[in-house]
Amino acid sequence: MSDSVFPTPLAAPILLALDTATERLHIALVAGDAVHTRDLPGGAQASAALLPASQALLAAAGLRWADVDAIAFGSGPGAFTGLRTACAVTQGLALGLDCPAIVLDTLMAVAEDARQRACAADPQACPPGQTLWVLQDARMDELYAAAFAWDGQAWQATEGPALWPLSEPLRRWAEAAPGNVRLCGNALLQCAQALAGLPEALCLPGGAQAVPSGAALAALAAQAWRAGRSVDAALALPRYVRDKVAQTTAERAAAAQA
Repeated sequence: MSDSVFPTPLAAPILLALDTATERLHIALVAGDAVHTRDLPGGAQASAALLPASQALLAAAGLRWADVDAIAFGSGPGAFTGLRTACAVTQGLALGLDCPAIVLDTLMAVAEDARQRACAADPQACPPGQTLWVLQDARMDELYAAAFAWDGQAWQATEGPALWPLSEPLRRWAEAAPGNVRLCGNALLQCAQALAGLPEALCLPGGAQAVPSGAALAALAAQAWRAGRSVDAALALPRYVRDKVAQTTAERAAAAQA
């Protein structure tokens, strides 16, 4: 663990936030009250595009790397390569700049983006007390799922991230009536056929299009900074929910016979 000692959080910090857990690369620069964002192709291109895009954001805002007070990143769950990329870049930048890191929950960023989208059309779409379940496509007929409660100012995690079979949402909510529980996340589109039995009223308006956007990352990073939730770069780690992504030869053969 590093021996770095970080100063008391500034009221108007310069924060760089990034997420590469999905098929898109989302970056945000928080500079006081201003937020600058980029949304670029991710996947294999993320590692090559991340630093130049971040440099471009800083330059557009008239800032230098030395001005950055903290680096925030979406820790997952999500694509293994993407999580490692975001974590490695964050650690490298934070160590080089001698600044702290901020570990963000990628699924919470999806929830925040869904809230922002819904409230842009209807300010009452996500009232205090609302619980929002995030359902993200995890491939392999599985979902990443987590629940967050909105208190009017910030999100509180109520159910930590888990890996679900595609059948789990229908098991839970096929007969559910609209209430304080709503759904969002790309699984509502990517896995639409498997989730077709879910009541439409459970889905937050626009929630199926929600992503860990730059605006959402910026909001969460600023909240974390104000709350003093920054860490030494050595403690900035990815959040893996799925422990295994490949089958052995025997497992593939057994699956083919099933």
